[in-house]
Order: sequence, then C-alpha cells, then structure tokens
Amino acid sequence: MSKIFTLDDVEKLAHRRLVEAGASSEAAASVARSTRRAERDGLRSHGLLYVPIYAEHLECGKVASSAVPAVTTPRPAAVCVNAANGFAHPAIDAGWTAFTDAARACGVSALSINNSYNCGILGHHAERLAEDGLIGLCFTHAPASIAPTGGKRPVIGTNPFAIAVPDGTGGARLVLDQSASAIAKSEILLRSREGRAIEPGWALDARGQETTDADAALKGSMIPSGGQKGFGVGLMVEIFAAALTGANLSAEASPFSGPKGGPPATGQFFLAVDPSAFAGDAFSASMDRLIASIEEQEGARLPGQRRMDNRRRIDVEGVTVDDALLARIEGDGA
Repeated sequence: MSKIFTLDDVEKLAHRRLVEAGASSEAAASVARSTRRAERDGLRSHGLLYVPIYAEHLECGKVASSAVPAVTTPRPAAVCVNAANGFAHPAIDAGWTAFTDAARACGVSALSINNSYNCGILGHHAERLAEDGLIGLCFTHAPASIAPTGGKRPVIGTNPFAIAVPDGTGGARLVLDQSASAIAKSEILLRSREGRAIEPGWALDARGQETTDADAALKGSMIPSGGQKGFGVGLMVEIFAAALTGANLSAEASPFSGPKGGPPATGQFFLAVDPSAFAGDAFSASMDRLIASIEEQEGARLPGQRRMDNRRRIDVEGVTVDDALLARIEGDGA
C-alpha cells in the first residue's frame, strides 16, 4: 500500500521526524527543505528514504543534535564554517549570505564547510547559487567507496561535483551534477531496500568482482565512471572538499549509513563566480549559443533535463510513499 503526499506533506513529515529525533527546529527545517527538493526532482534515493537514516544518526550521535555552526571570514572572499558535527545544510545556510555577498563584491568567493555531514543533492546548492545570479561550482566528498585504478582498497568516496549557470531571471539555465562513481551509492541503498538488482557496471563485491546484487555491492566498492578518469575526478573533489576544508579524508570518515563510528566529519567546498565581473553581457549570449548547439540536435538532452521534467510532473501529481517507508520514518520498521 502507498499514499500520495504533496511536497508540503513531504517537508512537514521530514521536519517533524527530525525534531522528534533531537534536531533543532532550524536544522530540521534546512534538511527538510533538501528532502522536499529531492522528492520534487524524482531523486528518491536522497529524499524521504534518507529521513530514517538522519533520525538514526541524530539518536546515536553521528550527527550532533545541539550543533551550532561557527562562521569565520579569514579573507574578504573566503568564508569558512565549522558545522560542529551537525548537518551540513544549516552550516551552509549559516555562511550563505557572507559567501554570496563576497562573490558580488570580489567577483569570486569560496565557502568552506568542515566537520559536517551529507549535504543531500549537491546540484541543489549549485542551483541555489544560480538563482542568486552566480555561477556555482560545488564539491562534496563521502566515506571511501572507490578504490584507485589497479587497487582494491577504497580511498575516495563517490565524490560528486556540480555546476550551475544563472539564467538572468532568478533561475538556473543549466545544472550539471555528477559523481565520480557510475551511480550514486544511495541508489544502491534504495535498490537494496526494495530487493532489486543493480545494473552491471555499478559496483564490485567484497572480493573485487563485478556484481548486480545490491547487498553485495554495499559490502564492496563502487566502480568509477570512466575508469581511471572517473577516479581522477573523484581525487580532484577529494582535494577541494576534504583536504582544503580540513575535513576528514574519505578513508577516515565513518559511513553515511548505519550507526557504526562517530561523526563522519566530512566537508564541502563551494565556489561562486559573478559573471558580470568577467564577461558582462557576453557570458549570457555565449551560454545561449552553447545551449542552442545542444538543444537543436534531435534526441539530445541538456544535463539535468530529466530532473526538470520530473519537477514539473511531481509538482502536479505529488509523491508516492509506500507504507514500509513510512513505517521506517516513524521508527516502526526495520
């Protein structure tokens, strides 16, 4: 059995459950907005599916329920936030105004977050920058799940990066969000929950053999997208999101699922660029030509187009939530 939720329902459910698990109302609101956006875009693996994990981690101490982000500005265009082992979302919110103001004043600025946690859909943070009229380039890392080319021991996480470009009217003209792995690990978690096989080329089991068994994949490692090139992208993200922020390296971070280990103390690093400081109106005209060269080709799709299609559909149809997931969110399920 399942129920249809509006996006408001999704946000209210996530907020209530996180507060019940010990989060402050402000922190819960920030995470609940992220949950809403994930469900709105059809990215179920980062939506309500994650709420029981968030609640468990609040209750076991992997996320500090009393965390208060501390913001510093060591340089005019550098904003640093210590998330104090709390959620990443309120830490990002805490530094946002100083970060975007600095980008407009200096042309470029950076926001560094450390001692934080999973930040949800990375592309949504880049899109938020685009909505503020800025080009957003964002990095986040995750507990190690990808081994280097030729190796077997995971060193980096799925380590996504995202870029978004403003459309000049308060929205995003383009959002690109991709990880170093062939697929997000949360998608494998979703398949495991639903008892479904994963696709070939997604993951290896604990013996280093390719597998389509989601449970075996969760005990093994992820396959990098594009082989050694994917690992290289993940390594670049590791440098920005972990080494540059002073966070734990991916290999030092506790898992984003399950109660084992203390706070993961991972990091995020965001860059904001004001296009008017460099190319002026020429930037928008160049983006129009670039995007037209893709859209004019029959069958070609812009990165992120599927999310936008889902967004329009789900705004009307709502979100289907099965009873088993609702039970897990309420703490009544396995």
